[in-house]
Amino acid sequence: MTALGELIDIDDRTVLVLGQELDLAHGRPDVANALAHRAADTLVLVDTGVGRAFRAALRTAADRVGPWSRALVLTTHGHLDHIGNNDLADELGVPAEHYVPAADLDQMRDPKSYWTRSFRRIAWAAPLPAPALAARVVSLFAPMRPFAAATRTYEQRPLERIRIGALRFTGWTFADGAVRVLRSQGHCAGHVIVHLRDCGVLHLSDEGNGACGAMADADQLKIQTVLGAAAGLFEQEEAAILTDGHTLAVRRGADAVSHLDGLLAQATALHGAALGLTGGGGQIRPSVFTSRYAEAGAGLGVTGANLNPLFTAMMALNQLSELGLRPEDRRTEDRRPEPADDADAPWSRPPLGPADAPDTTS
Repeated sequence: MTALGELIDIDDRTVLVLGQELDLAHGRPDVANALAHRAADTLVLVDTGVGRAFRAALRTAADRVGPWSRALVLTTHGHLDHIGNNDLADELGVPAEHYVPAADLDQMRDPKSYWTRSFRRIAWAAPLPAPALAARVVSLFAPMRPFAAATRTYEQRPLERIRIGALRFTGWTFADGAVRVLRSQGHCAGHVIVHLRDCGVLHLSDEGNGACGAMADADQLKIQTVLGAAAGLFEQEEAAILTDGHTLAVRRGADAVSHLDGLLAQATALHGAALGLTGGGGQIRPSVFTSRYAEAGAGLGVTGANLNPLFTAMMALNQLSELGLRPEDRRTEDRRPEPADDADAPWSRPPLGPADAPDTTS
């Protein structure tokens, strides 16, 4: 049994700081794992979790990997469980830099609006109106300090082409190339993953959260693409150790590849099951689909971080959208359509071709 803030030594200059799972019923926030690593004379912190206890654990981890004379704090994405102690960058007593993804700035500034949007999509599954539920969830993560005086966006640096073995990425390098921040943007709009060259750690953060992304700004193709690329890095021995934002474990070598392949297998199996639930055409209500989708996922042994009815409903809507269905009273060309005022309004597949195309069959 692991405890919040427990430290796992990966090597003498790399430590994984363990978080905890979400427990809405008991008012307990989830806290994302973080990494402390030393690259030459630079302390590298990947995410900062949330809460005073986790902050203290981060300081302990930073001391353990020392000595260092400068600091680099990297935020993988803007969700509350990853950013609460970001101002630690200003308190390390050395010159520090802190970087965040530009696409996630709005949710970092105004998390209540971000979560209201997410919960409004699944009003039939939510115990409270979306604004009230969002306020309740956000309140779990106090104190929230997502910005530091040192904060900049990654996008303020020139974008780099980064080659690791036979694989090619875009992103940014730090510490003379020892730290590679790779754009992934699957779990949410700004997401990045981090490769620590010298110790062989690949930190997926939340790209490995499960078979289907739950957030309104998730991109299923990008999630699956980064999982495949990650497996390739291990098969080419360009990565040796896999960590992520919520798995309370460290995976090495073949075990990491098996885990990544398992996530991709779950994603394709869940897609197939969802297709079977909608394959006959016609209307389907999100609430009905979500219930069947949850049963299918349980039957397939689908796992992931923070599985609960709210996140399952969010995943289900994303799966419907991925299959090409749209709310009938708000048909758009958007890949992720916003639900109508009636969140449980029927979804169906739009007709092929322009709706006003003339009938040429006669």
